[in-house]
Amino acid sequence: MTDIALIEAAAARMAGHVRRTPLLNAPLLDKAAGRRIFVKAECLQVTGSFKARGGWSAVSALSPEARKRGVIAYSSGNHAQGVAHAAARHGAPCVILMPSDAPQVKIANTRGYGAEVVLYDRATEDRDAIGARIASERSLTLIKPYDDPQVIAGQGTVGLELAEQAQEAGITQAPVFVCCGGGGLSSGIALALAARVPGLKVRTAEPQGFDDMARSLATGQRARNPALSGSICDAILTPTPGDLTLPILSRLAGPGAVITDDQALRAMALAFTHLRMVLEPGGAVALAAALFAADLPDTVIAVATGGNVDPATFATALDRFA
Repeated sequence: MTDIALIEAAAARMAGHVRRTPLLNAPLLDKAAGRRIFVKAECLQVTGSFKARGGWSAVSALSPEARKRGVIAYSSGNHAQGVAHAAARHGAPCVILMPSDAPQVKIANTRGYGAEVVLYDRATEDRDAIGARIASERSLTLIKPYDDPQVIAGQGTVGLELAEQAQEAGITQAPVFVCCGGGGLSSGIALALAARVPGLKVRTAEPQGFDDMARSLATGQRARNPALSGSICDAILTPTPGDLTLPILSRLAGPGAVITDDQALRAMALAFTHLRMVLEPGGAVALAAALFAADLPDTVIAVATGGNVDPATFATALDRFA
């Protein structure tokens, strides 16, 4: 069970191995939004996303024997890179199961960290079954992308930093939008903020058509997405909320927000224009929610979760909205 003690322990293990990312604000972005927006820039993290935290937390918590045997993970790219980076630094063999339609930059980067990449068809093949089979055959430890206590704890270190930075900026009450797939980051941040600054309340942000967490939070029943592909926000397309994450968010989070692909692209353009920040679509949905959601207070925080974007997609965002 992940709690504030597990998050603090993860923070101690990753000290010096991940970056303390800044909390940024730009007056012209505030003017465009009609409210103050503060952006936690996890796109500047090691490997280009917050997933470096969870990867380091999980790999560093393994026994020396388990690390020697190796690890396996499945991911469209950011968790892949986070685990591959941590495994390489710990000298652990690493296999990554990735969808064949993942952005080429993420596949290439994952291989660049030394991982063996196994591709699968996310529309027709079951990644959980494939991952379990390979893990069994090779005696590898499976590091899940969100339903793992140590991964949640690692992601929760974002919340520890955010609590300190928000208080330094005089912010004690605000919604905190977080890009959400299975809910590992959202739940980790929610646990940290509840312990440190309860007035900062997590709200999940998801792409339209893939809003399983928002629907689950609204009804109290686990929802599933009707498809596993069809949005540019590849980093956060998951089938259903996690078994560990949904109960945490049901207890601690506010209502989920849903944004369109066009809003994600527009948020990418605004982030670049006003913050000189490069975001991938899935990493921009929280900022899109902070910019475009209705009935928001005067101050809003968004976690920009990743910047591993294909050049063509980034060019599309700038061409259309910059």
